[in-house]
Amino acid sequence: MLFDIYQITWHTRLAVCGTSNSNVANLMSNNEVNELVVDLELIRRLDKNGPRYTSYPTADRFVEAFDAESYAQWVKKRQIGGIARPLSLYIHIPFCNTLCFYCACNKVITKDRSKSAEYVQYLIKEMEMQAALLGLNQVVEQLHFGGGTPTFLSDDEIRQVMAAIRKNFKLIDDGEYSIEIDPRKVTDDTIALLGKEGFNRISIGVQDFDDEVQRAVNRIQSEEETLGIIKAARANGFRSVSIDLIYGLPKQTLEGFGRTLDRIIAANPDRLSIYNYAHMPTLFKPQRRIHESDLPSPQTKLDILGMTGRKLTAAGYVYIGMDHFAKPEDELAVAQRQGRLHRNFQGYSTHSDCDLVALGVSAIGKIGPTYSQNFRELEDYYDALDRNELPIMRGMELNADDLVRRAIIQALMCHFELSKESFNVAYLIDFDKYFAPEMDELREYEREGLLELSPQWVTVTPKGRMLIRNICMVFDKYLRTRTEHARYSKVI
Repeated sequence: MLFDIYQITWHTRLAVCGTSNSNVANLMSNNEVNELVVDLELIRRLDKNGPRYTSYPTADRFVEAFDAESYAQWVKKRQIGGIARPLSLYIHIPFCNTLCFYCACNKVITKDRSKSAEYVQYLIKEMEMQAALLGLNQVVEQLHFGGGTPTFLSDDEIRQVMAAIRKNFKLIDDGEYSIEIDPRKVTDDTIALLGKEGFNRISIGVQDFDDEVQRAVNRIQSEEETLGIIKAARANGFRSVSIDLIYGLPKQTLEGFGRTLDRIIAANPDRLSIYNYAHMPTLFKPQRRIHESDLPSPQTKLDILGMTGRKLTAAGYVYIGMDHFAKPEDELAVAQRQGRLHRNFQGYSTHSDCDLVALGVSAIGKIGPTYSQNFRELEDYYDALDRNELPIMRGMELNADDLVRRAIIQALMCHFELSKESFNVAYLIDFDKYFAPEMDELREYEREGLLELSPQWVTVTPKGRMLIRNICMVFDKYLRTRTEHARYSKVI
């Protein structure tokens, strides 16, 4: 092992975007000094399976009793009082023409391009049904195309979907409009089209530049392809370029992943997501093609994690949380400093006040105190729309306890601290009494140095930030009544 513990301290020296230097201090929280301590021995000892908390409760708690009719009733309540939240739209495109062995996404592997043409027609029908239910002129502040591979769609199909969005919703001029890209499947012309259609953020899947790793996961992608897409995005006015990497893949080594990081840092993306590969072949069939003997050892994975934190913070990136890093002037970092950061099904977000309308097979949305998920299989999705029904498979209406716990997990995941008094006022509780069992568990983590407890605050220490999922799990009521966590990935 290269090192058991290291500490990186990075001081914020840039003004918050759009803010004068004199006001910077007033906008920054404890993250003015962005400090990340990675204690590999502590991580090794405390690592366990747990949710990623893109929602609370997590999607495996959704029930089929919450159906399209339940969803429609809650949509109607959005207009009560005459004030409706703006919207975030998520569009799921499930198709890929090649199989990446590590992938756990809901996807359809096909080379038949006619399948996307059919899908687009159903997607637009669902969009029109949602717009009719929501009402006219609904404002959309955020748009995200995920997959699968969104650019499996042809250029004309992308134009069709965007035209339908503009027909049924009102996109604001300075909104966040993002799309996930597989660099192997697009050209410079496609990137130019996306820029022209209004996309201003792009997420590029890389995983690893090492040739041997790429062969082991069936994703052959040259460095030149990736750098070409980054260059095209910059040339076409994209305001943010994000890179996705995965550590823990077969054939991966500390030295090899270090070379990938160096080349990525040189490419100067605005954001990076460094995901932990969760090998769960009993749940995800494609992973059965990966030989477990080729996977790096737990120690090597920890060493890669430590090296990643060191390299990225040394290069000036801010640790946002979980597996996300961003430049200090990036909107995620600014939102975190200003207390506006949010977490949803697409990861970290700057739009906390939006209702999320999700379109497409398996997509998950959030309206008020509810979640809803579409059917996972294309046939079921199409059948529901053929019956002129929204294709909602299951969902959940949150109770008062769910809502307060969701807010706590949001605060910890996004800002690494929470004010007990603010929860007392907002939810009419006595925090220490309401969460007495949880506070007892948190004291164990306090003894480990992961957090600090005071009469007013719960504050995650720099040492606890990498283990934030462990801390959030303390407040997960559903885990407290179920000891089996194997359905989730490791927290690190």
